[in-house]
Amino acid sequence: MDASGDGRRVRPARPRGRKAGLLCAAAALAAVAAPAAAQAPAPADPYPVVVVDCFSAAQVQPEEYVLACGDGNNRLVGLHWDSWGAATATATGTDMVNDCRPYCAAGRFRAYPVTVTLSDPRPWPTHPGVQRFTVIRLLYTHTAPAPVHKDVTYKLVW
Repeated sequence: MDASGDGRRVRPARPRGRKAGLLCAAAALAAVAAPAAAQAPAPADPYPVVVVDCFSAAQVQPEEYVLACGDGNNRLVGLHWDSWGAATATATGTDMVNDCRPYCAAGRFRAYPVTVTLSDPRPWPTHPGVQRFTVIRLLYTHTAPAPVHKDVTYKLVW
């Protein structure tokens, strides 16, 4: 009988510590067996190579990048970076180019799918110890804006 005196039988509680202990032991064993690389990502490079924008700001994997700093009539947008390494960086995106017809202020921006490759890292003269990409290659995957070739390379001077 239970302590209330109502006549019901109370079943003694089963020890639960054994099941919990087995689960904890299994979890600990799984954690030890997992490879170290799967447990924590490798630390990011604290000093990656950068690309310098029109405002002399360092960028790493920017979503947008202005190619025509003077008037903004050519910009890369929607950049998705496949790689960003010590020697090169590669992305896909869209080159938005003003057709400047009949003149630039009245022109329309046209979209050109493009693959972008940054390369030739060099020391950034005004930032000791920082490397910056100095070459950009645009490979238009469909058509290129006239009179540009489908595969062009430019020096990044800023």
